[in-house]
Amino acid sequence: MSAIRARLMSGWTFFRISLEERLVYRGDFMLGTLMRFLPIVTQIFLWWAIFESISSSSKATIAGYTREDMIAYYLLAMVSRAFSSMPGLTGGIALQIQTGEIKKFLIQPIDMLGCLLLQRTAHKLVYYVIAAIPFALVFYLCRDFFTRGWPPMEVLVAFVLSLVMAFLMGFFIEACIGLVGFWFLEITSLAFVYMLLNFFLSGHMFPLDLLTTESVDLRVFVEAIPLKYLAYFPAAIFLEKIPRDQLAVQLAIEAVWLLFFILLSRILWARGVRRYSGFGG
Repeated sequence: MSAIRARLMSGWTFFRISLEERLVYRGDFMLGTLMRFLPIVTQIFLWWAIFESISSSSKATIAGYTREDMIAYYLLAMVSRAFSSMPGLTGGIALQIQTGEIKKFLIQPIDMLGCLLLQRTAHKLVYYVIAAIPFALVFYLCRDFFTRGWPPMEVLVAFVLSLVMAFLMGFFIEACIGLVGFWFLEITSLAFVYMLLNFFLSGHMFPLDLLTTESVDLRVFVEAIPLKYLAYFPAAIFLEKIPRDQLAVQLAIEAVWLLFFILLSRILWARGVRRYSGFGG
């Protein structure tokens, strides 16, 4: 019991320190957070212009999305990305392996993945607190685009669950890529490839329905990889684009993918540590 308590206390201490670190440069962090909202305006005008070029009617649709649905989707995808994106995580892990800084996790009774997860949780909490007002303002100004209103309670619960799992999946996917640094010290190209795939196949830029409407092969590929759960899936749940009878199945599949990446990260860490050699320092 004392060992569990000590582990919990050390975890809380690390979490608290991570929060304090994020709040040291509050002005810079707040400015960076606010600047991330500028592309939203550009994207809204872009989709507005696309639908206007197709038809002047507000009932025009693309892959089943009206103009209002498309803009609402983009706003919700931004929320999903705020949960699942992990800037600097992959490169940070690889750099620690490369410079030997990772030795601190080998000589002290500290779990690296657990510490990094607490650190990212602290970062996200600070981000959400600061971004809450801009997000609320943007959604208030764009409230007319949410023509369907609030979804039923079971859909909202599924939406929240998908966001939590998107955060965890985003963390463990990028942690796995970073841990490849035990075998390849330079993983910049691998991280870049993942970033590109994530950008287009997670649904960050546009609904994945636009990709899979015409091509069966592309639809099979998109469904076979887990990237859609990082942005598209939560937004599609809120807009009720996922049939109600498939919600539980899709959430279960997402949970299986999450478990897979958690286990993979642990395997990569255990095997990587065995082959790691650090000298000096």
